[in-house]
Amino acid sequence: MGGAVVDEGPSGVKAPDGGWGWAVLFGCFVITGFSYAFPKAVSVFFKELMHEFGIGYSDTAWISSILLAMLYGTGPLCSVCVNRFGCRPVMLVGGLFAALGMVAASFCRSILQVYLTTGVVTGLGLALNFQPSLIMLNRYFSERRPLANGLAAAGSPVFLCALSPLGQVLQDRYGWRGGFLILGGLLLNCCACAALMRPLVAAAPPGGGPPRQARRLLDLRVFRDRGFVVYALAASIMVLGLFVPPVFVVSYAKDLGVPDTKAAFLLTILGFIDIFARPTAGFITGLQKVRPYSVYLFSFAMFFNGFTDLTGSTAGDYGGLVVFCIFFGISYGMVGALQFEVLMAIVGTEKFSSAIGLVLLLEAMAVLIGPPSGGKLLDATRVYKYVFILAGAEVLASSLVLLLGNLCMGKRREAAQPAAAAAEKPHKPPVDGRVDSQEVEHFLKAEPEKNGEAVHTPETSV
Repeated sequence: MGGAVVDEGPSGVKAPDGGWGWAVLFGCFVITGFSYAFPKAVSVFFKELMHEFGIGYSDTAWISSILLAMLYGTGPLCSVCVNRFGCRPVMLVGGLFAALGMVAASFCRSILQVYLTTGVVTGLGLALNFQPSLIMLNRYFSERRPLANGLAAAGSPVFLCALSPLGQVLQDRYGWRGGFLILGGLLLNCCACAALMRPLVAAAPPGGGPPRQARRLLDLRVFRDRGFVVYALAASIMVLGLFVPPVFVVSYAKDLGVPDTKAAFLLTILGFIDIFARPTAGFITGLQKVRPYSVYLFSFAMFFNGFTDLTGSTAGDYGGLVVFCIFFGISYGMVGALQFEVLMAIVGTEKFSSAIGLVLLLEAMAVLIGPPSGGKLLDATRVYKYVFILAGAEVLASSLVLLLGNLCMGKRREAAQPAAAAAEKPHKPPVDGRVDSQEVEHFLKAEPEKNGEAVHTPETSV
């Protein structure tokens, strides 16, 4: 996991690291922006929905929760679809689903119908776009992959800064029904992005090559990779606290007596810093001397984020919360730029489509636990400080899991190197030309990689 993998893709074509890959990167930028920003942007319609259907805030909040649950929880389904049909067809269908869900929601007569259309249908459509776009980005970039991941991840804060004001304008001018209808039309741009995902095709070998092996629809063998298991565990713990501060920071400011407009401006500060933090983190990770240690940089980003949460809990005025949002934006951007880059480096292109689906499923469970648990703690204590401390402790724990897991496996590799070196020493044949059976057995055990067994190297394990 500490090393970079140069992937050649399932078709045997080396990643071009440019060319049409920049068009793929643009499509991934747009898809990432819609996927992460849309669940937050629809919150501007909540007050009008509450008035329309006579419901409370907690009822409308389920719309965003269902959207996020679909985005994360349908990961294995997306993996199966991509491995069966390919990225471009899946994304085209996903774009249609995302748009159809919002258009249908504009005709809803109950909040349950909004849950089904905006939450389930649109959420599924965004999921069918998000995961395949990352897979295509991984296939088109290898040497420049960290920078490409950072630029694509910047779509989230950029679209959040754009969609939230746009949603407010649409609501004021056309009402929530007209706003949903227009947003549904905007989501059709996902289909245009899907058209950019041109698959890489290998040239046919002269005389015909060996038949391609049937590909697994969901490759559960990734769990045999200790590096993947450590990553999945750390990412699941991280998500428990990662999204909690942005949810509560505005309410925290209002509790300190800050006016509503100034309190809402905190999220603008956080998003603005995040826009620049993600590409910068991707560029730094792509440096030749830094990339082999990307896992340590990711662990540091998680530690930095958790430490920021802990220090933010001591903020007693608006100025303190502004400083917190600046540093949280930096650390949050680093995490956003590195999380999928590190996963790509662990499993490689061949297994990435299955690995990301399984990781997103595990994170979905954590997403549904994290913010509600913070809300329960706030209801019980009425003190925002404890919510930030809990979130910081969870993210800090995830950084330690990733770091210690990597160090432990690094020591195993070092301990195994002397034995491997001894096994590589040439064996002198006996004088009489006969080979002893014990020597044959030792030879077979000493070279497992030549007998079809997997060998863990810094590039294939944590």
